[in-house]
Amino acid sequence: MVDIRRYAAEFLGTFLLVFFGVGSAIAARTEGGVVVVALAFGFVMLALVYTIGQLSGSHVNPAVTLGVLLSGKISPAGAVAYWIAQLAGAAVASFLLWILVRWGGVVDQTGVLGSNGYGTHINAGGAMLLETVLTFLFVLVVLVVSKRCTDLSGFAGLSIGLALGVANLVGVALTGAAVNPARAFGPAIFEGGSALRQLWVFLVFPLLGGALAALVAPLVERAAPGAPAGAGSPRRAGR
Repeated sequence: MVDIRRYAAEFLGTFLLVFFGVGSAIAARTEGGVVVVALAFGFVMLALVYTIGQLSGSHVNPAVTLGVLLSGKISPAGAVAYWIAQLAGAAVASFLLWILVRWGGVVDQTGVLGSNGYGTHINAGGAMLLETVLTFLFVLVVLVVSKRCTDLSGFAGLSIGLALGVANLVGVALTGAAVNPARAFGPAIFEGGSALRQLWVFLVFPLLGGALAALVAPLVERAAPGAPAGAGSPRRAGR
């Protein structure tokens, strides 16, 4: 029963992240600009950490789940279930956004249902590098903060939300800032065309960034040089 609740939380969390984050791009990308979209993603992520963090860890991102899996904090079966829940949540959110654009009278200010892509402001190689680095930053923050704050209390949500917001500030104008394979997957399957053809970039390279973060996180988590043995050592994450 607990596992089902965790998967449901991941479905709901990813649904809300995509609906409000991508929805902000659709509704305000031109009028509000990059800052509005970045803040929307960051604020929603912050809220989700404090809302579902103690239940599922608030991954809401396959790249985060991969990082947690490689860190040994979740089983392979649990990771697969998380990925299914995340992709499903993103798909449902994107379907509702598609309905709003198609029949709800909403003007899509991105012109592509908020999907990720390259070719206008960045080429394919640049998109691969950018998505890897942006996701590396975000997942690294999630892994380190989550280990230090096992219940994701205090400033954990703020740190994670700020990291996602910063990633979007850099990436929105270039690739749309996927930083999350589920976020990329949902809009692409309803937009189709080039968004669907380029989707593989925004699936593969955020996962690569998450894997690299899992490799680096143990180095960052070590106690500061000169600290007494056991002092300041991070607690084991409960994921």
